[in-house]
Amino acid sequence: MTLFERVKNLSKKRGLSISEVERRAGLSENYLYTWKKSENPRRSSLTAVAKVLGVSVDFLLTGEDSEKDGLKKVNIEKLLDGTAMLTDRDGELTDADRAALRALISTYLQSTEGRERLKKYSNMELDDNGGNGDD
Repeated sequence: MTLFERVKNLSKKRGLSISEVERRAGLSENYLYTWKKSENPRRSSLTAVAKVLGVSVDFLLTGEDSEKDGLKKVNIEKLLDGTAMLTDRDGELTDADRAALRALISTYLQSTEGRERLKKYSNMELDDNGGNGDD
């Protein structure tokens, strides 16, 4: 698969047109179509497109990444750690807060809509334990 084909496929999976990827990456109109003939684009362009599509530059270039399909795994425990700043308790969540948030997030992310939104908007999927961090 060529670089352009990977960009096109990832764009489609994310619900974006090539034009939208170009716009979000700050590239000129039809720029990505030049990648059909050239496998040597500017590093800054590759980085910008990878960021828009939520994959690594390596994945764009080779189609291989340590994550399946270029998707990162989400861990609910890590999400909860990042949520602590939203509290008014010196930045700490109580165990009860964490349990309630964990249950809500897990239930939503295991739904069809939750999984699709997670993939589309954050380039993640649930880890093998449903995102709860249990090994």
